[in-house]
Amino acid sequence: MTAGGRRVTVYAKSTAVSGTPVRPGKTYPLSSLDHLMGRHTLHLVFYYRPGPTLDRDGLKESLSEVLSHYPAATGRLSRGEDGGWIVKCNDAGVRLLDARANVTLEEWLGSASAEEEMELAYWEPMGDDPSIWSPYYIQITEFEDKAFAIGLSCTHMHADPTCATLLVRAWADSHRRACIAYAPFLHPPAFLPRPDPRPSHPLLSLKSSSTPFASNSKMSSATFRFSDLAVKSLLADLQPDASPFSALAALFWSRIARAAGVPPGPGELTLVVDVRKRMHAPLPHGFYGNALHFSRARANLAAGVAHVVDELGRHVAGLPEDEVWAAAEWAHERRHRGEEAFQMYGPELTCFALDHLMAYGAAFEKEGEGGRPAHVSCRVGGAEGEGLVVVLPAAEEGAARTVMVTLPEEVAKTICRDDAILRYGPTVMFAGRV
Repeated sequence: MTAGGRRVTVYAKSTAVSGTPVRPGKTYPLSSLDHLMGRHTLHLVFYYRPGPTLDRDGLKESLSEVLSHYPAATGRLSRGEDGGWIVKCNDAGVRLLDARANVTLEEWLGSASAEEEMELAYWEPMGDDPSIWSPYYIQITEFEDKAFAIGLSCTHMHADPTCATLLVRAWADSHRRACIAYAPFLHPPAFLPRPDPRPSHPLLSLKSSSTPFASNSKMSSATFRFSDLAVKSLLADLQPDASPFSALAALFWSRIARAAGVPPGPGELTLVVDVRKRMHAPLPHGFYGNALHFSRARANLAAGVAHVVDELGRHVAGLPEDEVWAAAEWAHERRHRGEEAFQMYGPELTCFALDHLMAYGAAFEKEGEGGRPAHVSCRVGGAEGEGLVVVLPAAEEGAARTVMVTLPEEVAKTICRDDAILRYGPTVMFAGRV
């Protein structure tokens, strides 16, 4: 163990800049949906086993190359004429940290806590002067066996998980000297109001007008890695035609409600979905920024998990595009009134559908040499209250999924021992306080 019992040591901090300068005076306004996320951060960790071309110097070189495609990531925040946030694309770069861990990757995956995993994705909140603060922090950590972890932390205003994931994937493409599969699409007008705007979002209106949530409860996290066979077994027990997301979301919602002492009966769950490909005129995968929609699903928890699966599946499949536009227009009106960001993730239980992420395509080695991530984590900073459930893809692919929960400490402890979840044999990782 290192001094103080820490197994991760950051030994250098620097700035990674793009290889190609941006034209002077270029700015990028954050959208109204981006502004909604002002109270939250993202923290992703990609784990890689040792590879022939995976070395620290090479990673830094390819990072500089790919940052040329992301001027909004290397710039600095400033206030625009209307008081909203804009990015001055001034090539200031992203903060880069070099670190080492005094264990092997497999030892880490089998023993690290949630708190330790956060040491792989360094973050500093904004200070008094945003013009000297980097909204992106990237950490390269080398394990004893020459495996690596790549941690990315950023403001949620700048990116949602799809956007942040594709930045790492573009970095991997550049490292392999391949074409960037999903190039960034910087187009802030994408969610500007329609000619006949109809701003409305009852859920966010309620959240924005509620008294700020205050709780003395410590939050704790755990990761459940379900195999392809495990998820197929769950589907067979519940709804064979359901999606893995609906089945896992229903299972965890039901068990978390029970662990929290919620009486069986009608309940509500806030769902977060990516809408890039749910629009009549779909956005490219590489759309830069936030393209998320929050909605509230309802189900009778007393009717059994299979009923909940059916209700969640129906809700997600039937999400109308008009509701997405109305929410974006509501956010636009709110921003132009100069109102502050509020709690998006919480205080109610929230479930985030991220199993579409193409995280395991972020391969830094050429085809035939491996290099796909061994595991990928994604956390949202600032999630409070009843907690957050995030459903992600898994390295095994197929129906395999990873579920990350952030819950009040006592509820999390109960969920980690819950027989209804453990009967499907998930590998439980990164448990503990965050």
